Amino acid sequence: MTQRRAAGGPEHRAHFTLPFEVRDYECDLQGIVNNAAYLHYLEHARHQFLKQAGFSFAELSKAGINLVVVRAEIDYKAPLRSGNRFTVGLRMERLSPVRFQFLQDIHRLDGGAPALILTSRFVCAAMDARGRPMIPKRLEPLFVAGRDHVG
Repeated sequence: MTQRRAAGGPEHRAHFTLPFEVRDYECDLQGIVNNAAYLHYLEHARHQFLKQAGFSFAELSKAGINLVVVRAEIDYKAPLRSGNRFTVGLRMERLSPVRFQFLQDIHRLDGGAPALILTSRFVCAAMDARGRPMIPKRLEPLFVAGRDHVG
């Protein structure tokens, strides 16, 4: 079994952090954030990270390069509720010559010390215009050294 440390935990600080606040419509009948909403938070943080690094999904697509998620793992630790303030942190690491991953976590900021809400791992690839996996050279500087797994 493989264990993963939180991307923003003491062992591995997040390389990028984005603040959020829970909106009422993201909550279900139990008054907690619907599990699907977390996918949106995590995806938005990945897109903002790449955008601040100078990547445009529209420009990449026009150039025939598509970044795709090939595996998603989420470990929920605690819920968020309407109005909670939180951050999404991430690290981007290379896994192989053609795959990379985003290690992401969410921490609630309300009520004292940040509380871990979830940890996640998104394995990704870039596909060229012919559908072949590749990693654009421009992504190389974004990778943080090291693997975040303990076996």
